[in-house]
Amino acid sequence: MVDFQDYYALLGVPKTASEKEIRSAYRKLARQYHPDVNPGNAEAEATFKRVTEAYEVLSDPEKRKKYDQLGSRWKEYESYERAQAAAAAAGQSQQPFDFDDFAAQEPRDGRRYEYRSVSPEDLEDMYGTDRPFSDFFETFFGPGGAASARASSPARGFDLEYPVEISLAEAYRGSTRTLELQLPDGQSRRLEVKIPPGVTDGNRVRIASQGAPGRAGGAAGDLYLLTSVAKDPRFERVGDDLRTRVSTPLATMLLGGEVHVPTPDGRRLALKIPAETQDGRVFRLRGQGMPHLGNPDRRGDLHAEIHAQLPEHLSTRERELLQEFGKALAESGDATSIGGRP
Repeated sequence: MVDFQDYYALLGVPKTASEKEIRSAYRKLARQYHPDVNPGNAEAEATFKRVTEAYEVLSDPEKRKKYDQLGSRWKEYESYERAQAAAAAAGQSQQPFDFDDFAAQEPRDGRRYEYRSVSPEDLEDMYGTDRPFSDFFETFFGPGGAASARASSPARGFDLEYPVEISLAEAYRGSTRTLELQLPDGQSRRLEVKIPPGVTDGNRVRIASQGAPGRAGGAAGDLYLLTSVAKDPRFERVGDDLRTRVSTPLATMLLGGEVHVPTPDGRRLALKIPAETQDGRVFRLRGQGMPHLGNPDRRGDLHAEIHAQLPEHLSTRERELLQEFGKALAESGDATSIGGRP
């Protein structure tokens, strides 16, 4: 027995949900159950296909309208199909499925719709036969018959979303990835995509015409990469700016000199610091931060926070020199502690 598929329940939204709410719910579930996130998990893959099917229908105004018309009363159409098959076998004429009696009834959710007679051909035009419908849809709309034998009008494929996690270094310089796409019809496809520099969590990178294929020669949909950027323990990101902590020998902070500041892509930038630099002082390296998404020539800044690296395992001579240094500071009236602040 085939069960009714409640697409609203699958996406966890009410029947009054807006297109934005439906899209947001689908993105969250797609990221959670995508096969790449759950390798080898057949249950997660099955859930991913169900929510994709639900999104395909509810994100399309026309398909959603037809789905709302039939709803859980799909068994009446199933009975109609059986009667039509019997009539065809007996050489009798076939009648279109009539929704007139539906219009006289008040929907449970309080909304009213305009109904018209829907034939199997109409249903075929709406959904086609090349989409990964569940058994519910195969029974609901019919997997073949006279309707599938005729030519269908071209229909654009629907968009796909694919979660991609990248490192901060990849977001800093841009990246190329080879993806193994799991299409809703169960087929897979390898695709090389470019991820532009400057992306951050939640960006949607559009790859034109790489979504689900269209029907009857229609254009393919688009592929959207949903990006997330892994944390890098060396850097804190604030917008297009980066902040990093640099440890520097005590002598360099006291006497001045050059320190090296790392960047996410592995380079080390030379930074001159003046004598008597205080612990925790921040230096700004202009234009060395993250590139701005869509305009990589425009970059944020890299902020280097300098901290004293105190020596360990002092030798006897080093200890004597530090004692002399501390005594000299005390005699001069300078109460500043070595390598620190007052």
